[in-house]
Amino acid sequence: MSHDHHHHNHGSKNIKIAFFLNLGFTIIEIFGGIFLNSVAILSDAVHDLGDSLSLGSSWYLQNKSNKKADKKFSFGYKRLSLLGALINGVILVGGSIYVIYEAVQRIISPEASDAKGMMYFAFLGVAVNGYAAWKVSTGKSMNERVLSWHLIEDMLGWIAILIVSIVMQFTDNMYLDPILSMVITAYILYNVFRRLYETLYLFLQGNPSEIDISKLETDILSTENVLSIHHLHSWSLDGEHHVFSVHVIVENIHTLKELSITKQKLEDLLESYPFDHHVMQLELETDHCDLRDNNPTY
Repeated sequence: MSHDHHHHNHGSKNIKIAFFLNLGFTIIEIFGGIFLNSVAILSDAVHDLGDSLSLGSSWYLQNKSNKKADKKFSFGYKRLSLLGALINGVILVGGSIYVIYEAVQRIISPEASDAKGMMYFAFLGVAVNGYAAWKVSTGKSMNERVLSWHLIEDMLGWIAILIVSIVMQFTDNMYLDPILSMVITAYILYNVFRRLYETLYLFLQGNPSEIDISKLETDILSTENVLSIHHLHSWSLDGEHHVFSVHVIVENIHTLKELSITKQKLEDLLESYPFDHHVMQLELETDHCDLRDNNPTY
């Protein structure tokens, strides 16, 4: 339990560091974009401002998700972290659409910028966003994974500005910046939609990808004295902490000791699966269960 608590504190600390780095750099970007007459930097500043708001909300939700279970939320608040991932994914899609819009505008009406100033600014942008992305990418929660794409997008954007600013010092081609921005944003959107799908899948209580539900069902049915199972359910609280429940019908059980032995075998079996919480209800063949009649398999 202490290790789990340490992990969540570490994740919250990473998001906190990324938030303050991003917010501070966004303010510097705004002044830098105006001073250098760079539409690319100004549009990135607006995008970073959205990221800062996302990081702030994620920091708050990550802290709230560490609260222990109470009478209102018997499983605790871990799913708030998943909510943070969902909100940030949506914001990132909106920010990416804005970047594409700005890139199209720059293609229609190209503007000259201070290429050398952009280059120095880009070096700083790569360093700040790269460090923040690295800190958050070490996290395991879905919230931290989605956030890492916010920061990776920013870092790739600054790499694009760095490359373009160098090229602009040798050529007057002003279309490289918006074209490269659109390519990077398209790549980021692909990954964001994939993460959003994973988040929504978990949010709707889909079976965790690392749980082979068919194998689990077979393993339980292969246990001695197990006749059948019903209402087998597997879901995840936040993409990291998984929950499992099942009703098991047993046969050839004549004493409490035999029932206890069968139960222990099933407990030992579940130890090999990554469940943080599981519930098993053992039933005799003669026991009545409404759930068995309504849903014999799941």
